[in-house]
Amino acid sequence: MRAPDPSSVRVPGPWTHREVSANGIRQHVVECGDGPLVVLLHGFPEFWWSWRHQLVGLAERGFRAVAVDLRGYGDTDKPPRGYDLWTLAGDASGLIGALGETRAHVVGHDWGGLIGWTVAALHPRRVRTLTAVAAPHPLAVRSAFVRDLRGQGRATAGYALAFQVPRRPERDLCRDDGARVGAIMRAWAGPGWAATDDFAAAVARCRGAIAVPGVAHCAMEYYRWALRSQFRGDGRRYAAAVSRPVEAPVLQIHGELDPCLLPSTAVRSARWAAGEFRTELLPGVGHFPHQERPDATTELLAGFLTR
Repeated sequence: MRAPDPSSVRVPGPWTHREVSANGIRQHVVECGDGPLVVLLHGFPEFWWSWRHQLVGLAERGFRAVAVDLRGYGDTDKPPRGYDLWTLAGDASGLIGALGETRAHVVGHDWGGLIGWTVAALHPRRVRTLTAVAAPHPLAVRSAFVRDLRGQGRATAGYALAFQVPRRPERDLCRDDGARVGAIMRAWAGPGWAATDDFAAAVARCRGAIAVPGVAHCAMEYYRWALRSQFRGDGRRYAAAVSRPVEAPVLQIHGELDPCLLPSTAVRSARWAAGEFRTELLPGVGHFPHQERPDATTELLAGFLTR
């Protein structure tokens, strides 16, 4: 079967697709609404479309919501390097400026949340507020991986270590029209959402998006840098840089049943927040709160951004 064109991720809807050049790459963004800027950063194994509910919901509440395909995903450029959190944070910071703003509310899920924490630490003047959805602080994840071997250590090792092998993870993700993506999402989702038609539609979209040439490899490079940098100088420098407490107000939204990044790990993030810090734990929800409980997530977001 022929691989889909990157433009296949440009799903039509009550939003506008366009391209923005920032930090040396072309980024595909999706915009909806007018008002204060909210930048939405997706996670693995998704793309911008995972924010479809929040794009509309935030626009209706008077915000300019912008979801982006991260470096290597969807219709954004897929250069051979730059999948470290230093560069990814530069992508997000540059995007805010390219959108004509000096600051934005930054919202990130999973990898997008780790990027959000990093932007808030390295580019604090760009961030009005930070909302981390299923995304503890990077150093909280690092610490829990070592100190909570039976909890976060086991949860992370179950997938991140397997992603370190060259080439094979990419083949596994794309085999059988992306069936592995569906299996990952089912394993990480709460049981309520996993039984719905909305879940089936989300899986179908993400399976198609992972098949875009280059996406599977780029997605794996995020995980490869995260692990391998722990044993290199750039990893130590990164840890020192993001150890600076975040000054912007922080909201954490986490699923009570998240088997991927555990709620106990998210709670540890408080030590890296210098100002307002709040955690909202959603019962019966897994790793995808913004899709599993879209209305509740949008309400929490809107309330936090307009408080």
